[in-house]
This record gives sequence, structure tokens and C-alpha cells, in this order.
Amino acid sequence: MPLEVDLPVVIVGGGPSGLIAAEVLSAQGLPVALYDAMPSVGRKLLLAGRGGLNLTHSEPVDAFKSRYGERATEIAPLLDVFGPDALRAWAASLGVKTFVGSSGRVFPTEMKAAPLLRAWLSRLRKQGVRIHVRHRWLGWTQYTRSSQQCLRFSSPDGEQHVHARAVILAMGGGSWARLGSDGAWVGPLRALGIDVADLQPANCGFERIDSANHTPGWSAHFRERFAGQPVKSVRAMVTDPAGRRHERSGECMIDATGIEGGLIYALSAPLRDSIRTQGHAVLTLDLTPARSLERLSADLCRPRGSRSLSSHIQSQTGLKGVKLGLLRECLPADILGDPARLAAGIKALPIKLSAPRPIDEAISTAGGVRFETMNRHLMLNDLPGVFCAGEMLDWEAPTGGYLLTACFASGLVAGHGVMNWLQTLDAR
Repeated sequence: MPLEVDLPVVIVGGGPSGLIAAEVLSAQGLPVALYDAMPSVGRKLLLAGRGGLNLTHSEPVDAFKSRYGERATEIAPLLDVFGPDALRAWAASLGVKTFVGSSGRVFPTEMKAAPLLRAWLSRLRKQGVRIHVRHRWLGWTQYTRSSQQCLRFSSPDGEQHVHARAVILAMGGGSWARLGSDGAWVGPLRALGIDVADLQPANCGFERIDSANHTPGWSAHFRERFAGQPVKSVRAMVTDPAGRRHERSGECMIDATGIEGGLIYALSAPLRDSIRTQGHAVLTLDLTPARSLERLSADLCRPRGSRSLSSHIQSQTGLKGVKLGLLRECLPADILGDPARLAAGIKALPIKLSAPRPIDEAISTAGGVRFETMNRHLMLNDLPGVFCAGEMLDWEAPTGGYLLTACFASGLVAGHGVMNWLQTLDAR
């Protein structure tokens, strides 16, 4: 027989959303049990902090809120409750000082996630939070609209049934399954009629396809010379299926089959949507954003004398290495000898993309539980007492601290929602 446990509040998922919800509830004296499928909690947070934990961003609040794209309206109220400044103040309460980097991103002074996570878990233990690892959520034995529901977990000791008055589901999206966020929760929720948008890769790389001969990837020569090299100081542009133009400046990276990196991640939503609706997307790169088209064209019209075409292009444009390689890879040979057309190609180099990289390779995912199925406390309308938070929700954002901030904010809002729900039950 499965082991039966009765608890007032259960949180499923030990990432930032689940942990902050546990903190909110336990601070009010509520007994809280947190369950996670992995051997330890906060694994994706630790991975994110390996190169420097980007907690949030220091840009003005209106600009910050705009980073959430089509879900900015739904995310904004969460950030009003717990935004970038509140997140920095919370870190300081754990003894973790933060600083603003040159790009406006906010990091702990020690850069790493481990000190913050250790201090956080110490606080949660002192507040009485019980953490159960290696417990994988399997759904419900049955869901009823009564004041209690019964959840199923697989554990090293066999299946457990946990009765709870309120539940927060914070199990992440579908990327990096080895760290626990495998999207397995989609099935149990859909089985109960919850509207879950399909999970899709976000903040991901893309596969390139040759426009001329429709072969995937780069040529062998280009791949062998430039795979793994950064393309710096460029401006990228893409037009989405609705005709809206999206532009970002920064750098990206050539990989074995396509292109990735921060600049590409920032444009992953319109690129992915274009591929879904049109079968492909065209990313254009301005390889010389500091030089006008007219100036570039005039420079390329200068006589090249005895110099090779490559030497002439390099001397007149400053392009070399991977940027010069991209010109040869992506433009027809006849354009390279035509100064006006070459200048236009340098300012808007077309790179045709055929598919995003697999979802498990993405930094994050889009899709999830639709906001329309929840109330403002993030409780499911059709499953009273069940709340959702974090990457399980249907939203996405670029890297730069936006992902973490919204995960924290949604977890905190769900935690307060549980308190309101329990008070409602007790008042009946």
C-alpha cells in the first residue's frame, strides 16, 4: 500500500519559483513540504551561475516589462509585486551583495549561485520547510473540489500519496531534462482539461540551410574554419509573420550546423514563429553597423588594382576572418564583384534558418499553462487549490536576468495566493 501523508501545503519543484513560494508560506508559520524529482534542489540555478549568476537587470522598469513580449501584460502585475529592486533587496537579506555590470545586468559580487543557494536553504530549514528529494510527481490519485486533494509521488521507498489543502506546481519548462525540468507535468494537467500551450524551445540556437541548393548546415570548408568562432559587433534583424521588424545588436556564435549565442537568443521568438508559419526564417546581419551603406558602397568602388578580391574587400570594409567567410558562404559569387550589391549584402546579409535546436538544448522554453486558465493569484480556475508558477506558465523572455526575475515573482505571487486560498477555506 502507498504511504499516506496529510499536509496543509505541498510545493512541487525545487527551483527559484518553488523555493520562494516555500519561503513566503513558511514565514507565516505554515507547515510546508517541498518535493523535487532530483537528488538536490536548485540544480538549474546552479548551472545558470557557473559563468556568473545573472539575477536580474537594472534597466528602467517599463523597458524591463517590455522584454516579455506577447505576455508582457500578464507578467507586469507579477513584477509590480516583486520586481528587480525587490529581488536585489531579497538577495541582500541573505547576505548576498549584488552589483550592476557594464551591460546593465545584475550579479552577486561573488558571481556564483552556490553561496546564495546555501544561505537560502539555511533560511528555509530554520523556517521549518521540509524538502523531499527524489520524489517525482505523478499527478493525482483523483482531484476533487473538496478542501483536500491527493497527489501521487514515486520515491525510493515506493509510491506515496500526499493529501494537501493547497498545491503549488513549479516544475519548470521542458529544457535541460537532466536537471529536472522535463515537461512531464503536461500530460497530467491536460488529462484534467487544463489548457497547456505546447512547449517550444526559447533562447536557443537555429539550424542554417543553404538558400541556393537547400542543403542543411554550412559548407565543409566554412564549418571546419569557423565553427565555434564568435561574430562580434553586428546588428541582427528578423521580420515576424505579422510583419513586425525585430532588431538587436550584439554578438553571436557560429556552430557546426547553424548559429547561436546571446544575439540569436534575443530573437528566438520571432525566428521560431517564422519557421513554424513559413517553414523557414531569414535572419539578416549588418556586419558593419557603424558604417552607412553609402560610405561602404563608395569605399568598395575604389580601384583594387592588383589586389585579390578578398584583400580588396578586407582593406575597404575591415571585414576579415569569420565575417569575410560569411560573405562568401551566404552571397552568390557574382555579388562579391559588384560593389553596390556587395555593400547591400554586408549591411543585410541573409542567413536562412530551417529549425530551432532541440528543446532539451534550449536555455528555456515557451508555452505552458495559459494565463487565461488562472486567476490573478495564479490558481487554476478549474482546479481550485492548485497554483502554477515559474517556467510552467505560458511566457518567455530573453536572457539577461528576465527569466529569473519572473520566476521569482510568479512563485511569490503563488505563495501569497495560497495564503488567501487557505483563509477562504477556513472562513467557510
